[in-house]
Amino acid sequence: MKKHTLTLALTSCLSLSAGLFSCQQQLSEVVPQTSLNQSLVLSDANAAQTLYTGVYASLRTYQATLFQLGEMRSDIWADGLYTESEDGTLKQLWSQNISATNVPFTNWAGLYTLIDRINTVIKLFPSSPLAETTRNRYLAEMYGLRAYMYYTLLKTWGSVPITTEPVTSVDNLSDLYRERSTPEAVMQLIKNDLEQSLTRFAGDNSFTAKRVYWNRAATLTLKGDVFIWSGTHMGGGAADFTTARTALDEVKGLSTLGLQTSYADIFDPTKETNNKEIIFALSFEKNESTMNAYGSFQVNTTQAGTLVLDPVPGPAVTVSSAYPYVAGASRVGMSQAMINRLSDPKDSRIRSSFRVMYRNTAGNPTAGVLLTKFIGRVDAGTQLYDNDFPIYRYADVLLLLAEAKAKSGVDPSAEINAIRARAYGSGYTPYTNGSLDANMNAILDEYLREFIGEGKRWWALRRAGNAYVFSAINPVYLPTSQPYKLILPISITMLNTDPKLTQTAGY
Repeated sequence: MKKHTLTLALTSCLSLSAGLFSCQQQLSEVVPQTSLNQSLVLSDANAAQTLYTGVYASLRTYQATLFQLGEMRSDIWADGLYTESEDGTLKQLWSQNISATNVPFTNWAGLYTLIDRINTVIKLFPSSPLAETTRNRYLAEMYGLRAYMYYTLLKTWGSVPITTEPVTSVDNLSDLYRERSTPEAVMQLIKNDLEQSLTRFAGDNSFTAKRVYWNRAATLTLKGDVFIWSGTHMGGGAADFTTARTALDEVKGLSTLGLQTSYADIFDPTKETNNKEIIFALSFEKNESTMNAYGSFQVNTTQAGTLVLDPVPGPAVTVSSAYPYVAGASRVGMSQAMINRLSDPKDSRIRSSFRVMYRNTAGNPTAGVLLTKFIGRVDAGTQLYDNDFPIYRYADVLLLLAEAKAKSGVDPSAEINAIRARAYGSGYTPYTNGSLDANMNAILDEYLREFIGEGKRWWALRRAGNAYVFSAINPVYLPTSQPYKLILPISITMLNTDPKLTQTAGY
């Protein structure tokens, strides 16, 4: 057991972090019994296994970052109603209060620490004592995860440094300097990693019972996502949209995947085993790690006793009676206009995503919203936030495929209507194929309703095209004259620390 624990210690030492510069000395001083070094991974299958699982443990710590990067700059939470002091950090994102001196995510949001751990696995595992089939499966997962992380970096910053070798020692500070590679070079790395992943999966479409390990369907879904992006933003055009459709069609055809009949069942922490809608999710479990990204989207216990739910048509119930153990803060919310837009009583997604809280006064004015999608469950008199967080699920596949079809001039109504049928039931209003703009707006409207709180809306707008971003975001915050703000700046500290770095264009 000691070896397993110490594996993570060395993985941390190998990461690009502030403590990196003492790693060379540390590695020269330790012995295999007290710290995992590379030779231990190459000789001990248990050590290699722990290095592998440590990547997933590390990935889970980025859940809040992935949510914020993918959603908080969108229109969902802009100018919202809340009951306490506003979360100023999150406000900077939806208000686009971003500049060279006000950088919301410094040090590349810490994502290179995770990439270094993935690079370590990719470097060492070909010579590890793991069984060949296990080794290839793990490498297939790591290539898929590295593609996903670089895709996140590309969408956020455009040109970013490329590093595919783990850091094992630092002889000089300049060893860590990295210039920003072009977006084209980063995209090529992503596509190369996707093909490496698919090659090593070798057609294996199996899932674990809880789908919390990267898999072939996740690689194919990411491939569809990536090629729609490159087709839209990087000149790939029709050929890339066709490639995306081929990958997504294959996922759509897998018998082990499909839409859950009940939208609420997707997120029910008691129904995570063999959940047919989940492709890949971050695992949260009691006594292991619980989700804490949504504290500002809840309500404190005092206000929960005075605010009410469902005053019309009634009967009104206090928030505390419906959710007796929920405790947080109401510091982020939706605007009344967004609440009105989303609050269709026929749409089964809404009640499972958020609840509107009203004041217990004349007219019951809106106080704010309570994000319920990841609110967990009651366990032994406490609120246990153990929902898994989906990175990709079957609804992603349908809407990505609809987008690839729309941009290819193909009717996307079948995929849009599959989403609508689950949301509204048999009486749903079918979508009929229209112009490209009409099709894209229909797809984006389903993204808005389907993925509240899942970190998808901003990316959906960005992937759709710049015009859709500017149409959705209040021009007071993001005018069309500032397209450079679609990607983020890097901090002055980063520029001062690494002389090879340059600022994001426009800032």
